[in-house]
Amino acid sequence: MKPPVSAVLLAAGLSGRMGTTKQLLPLKDKPVITHCIDTIMSSGVSDLVVVLGLNGELIEETISRLPVNITFNNDPLSDMSESIRTGLHGIDHASTGVLICLSDHPLVSPDTIRTLMEWYIKEPDKIVLPSYKGHRGHPVLFPRQVAEEIFQWVTLKQIVRKDDQRIRQCEVPDEGILLDMDTAEDYKEILKRLS
Repeated sequence: MKPPVSAVLLAAGLSGRMGTTKQLLPLKDKPVITHCIDTIMSSGVSDLVVVLGLNGELIEETISRLPVNITFNNDPLSDMSESIRTGLHGIDHASTGVLICLSDHPLVSPDTIRTLMEWYIKEPDKIVLPSYKGHRGHPVLFPRQVAEEIFQWVTLKQIVRKDDQRIRQCEVPDEGILLDMDTAEDYKEILKRLS
């Protein structure tokens, strides 16, 4: 039986380097945040928690009709770890795996997420990391109890680096796992790849 996987989509960043709310920038015919949600849902994940930050009301309005749970990390001084903790509080209690997704990686393919879930089914005790040409990227699928180590006030990076034996790195033909969108130049590059 397939172990249930929930997803946490992190969208609480202040977009400081972009100069505008990057989650609402258009990609083809929809905002970046909607693009990310559609990718996650079309991969087969049905339980999705979106973590928004301070002043996230416009994003909330944009996605309010989508089948997602929305929660807020309202501490502007907190780091990504606090947003993950916030998201973990909102996922389905039955989920055994947690996919941590970043809203500034909009070109990840649904096939990549499906591949991560296939590996997780085979090895449910492993952190499943995608890589493209040997370079690790996002999203990352964690066994729930491993993800919850973040409540011990460590970072996700520290959890991943804690023990190489519990990592399954899988190569995917998807450069989108490496392409983040922090600056206006990054956004232009992503638009170019989509066209």
